[in-house]
Amino acid sequence: MVPNKPLQTISLFTGAGGLDFGFEAAGFETAVAVEMDSACCKALRANRRWPVIEGDIHDVEVSRMLAVAGLEPGQADMLIGGPPCQPFSKSGYWVSGDSRRLEDKRADTLSAYLRVLEESQPRAFLLENVAGLAFRGKDEGLERILGGIREINTRTGTNYKPVWRVLNAAEFGVPQFRERVFIVASREGVPFDFPQPRFGSPEALETGQLPYRTTWDAIGDLPAQPNAEALGASGKWAGLLPTIPEGQNYLWHTRRGGGLPLFGWRTRYWNFLLKLAKDRPSWTIQAQPGSATGPFHWSNRKLSARELARLQTFPDTIDLPTNRSEAQRLIGNAVPSLMAEVLAREIAVQLLSCDPYQQEPKLLPPRRCSCPPAEIALPVSRPYLALIDEHDDHPGTGLGRGALLRAKQAA
Repeated sequence: MVPNKPLQTISLFTGAGGLDFGFEAAGFETAVAVEMDSACCKALRANRRWPVIEGDIHDVEVSRMLAVAGLEPGQADMLIGGPPCQPFSKSGYWVSGDSRRLEDKRADTLSAYLRVLEESQPRAFLLENVAGLAFRGKDEGLERILGGIREINTRTGTNYKPVWRVLNAAEFGVPQFRERVFIVASREGVPFDFPQPRFGSPEALETGQLPYRTTWDAIGDLPAQPNAEALGASGKWAGLLPTIPEGQNYLWHTRRGGGLPLFGWRTRYWNFLLKLAKDRPSWTIQAQPGSATGPFHWSNRKLSARELARLQTFPDTIDLPTNRSEAQRLIGNAVPSLMAEVLAREIAVQLLSCDPYQQEPKLLPPRRCSCPPAEIALPVSRPYLALIDEHDDHPGTGLGRGALLRAKQAA
């Protein structure tokens, strides 16, 4: 049952609204949203009447947020937000080895979230971030948050007892594999239990789980060939994309794959020439992909903005007033809205004294009865045949060119 009266939410780092749309589906209302990206603010205003403060959170006083929301300290039901995650993402390790993490000034967003938490004192909060925030042995970001909350409790007399867990969105009905860490707590110290996964692979169905929602479930009813020139694959490797089967990536064309040995094993990013499979969830949508960065559609093209929004479980009514590349940036940086709805429903019941919900989540994609067979991969064209056996496999962890260069620089 959706709460009789909308629960009031303060939203930080709102982006294009992924978290907010999910909480909205569960009966919450965004009383104020704080976001500095102008394209995100334009999208929010085009789709909702939420009060939006456009500006850097470090320059926005909490008193202003509360005034815009029409709330006093302690009155907000929820504080939600996903501070920018670059210092803790996997890409930081690819680019520069072990990232600087807390030394990176972008990690100040964690402190900004804690400042708003202390001054607004909501009944409950949710913080989302990349799974790297909680990597064992590299969890200083997580420890900063947990330690900061303990300090808030000491100073203010609140009793936030945060619990955290890394969740894979596909296990909760999102048609996309996407791992993120979520931290939840109640001001009164009420314990919170994260929901258990409901969806899994065919091998896991004996446990009573439902099959994953797939890319076909999400986008199978959309045009196979949208009328958009910007969706065509481009760059050096575009002609190789049709030769890769559904659900495969460049590893298909290595000595250990089923194609031709055009690349060395594990010498590229996982999402290099990565193609969707109709009968599986998508891989994580990238916010800023290169010309050869997937996942690509099984029709050998980029995904449309509508397809990206479906895979991120945005409400179907959402319109992003921007070009396709910018839409991917906004969507790729967002939290899958269904994942947010699932957590919001649990928070409402467990922490905010709402009645249990009787219906399935609103944003759960429908299950389609039949899935077409996989597309047939084409033969490799002549220009790429010169690459056969030209590249060695990756020599192993710590032995690649990048790792050796970083070791030499550190010496």
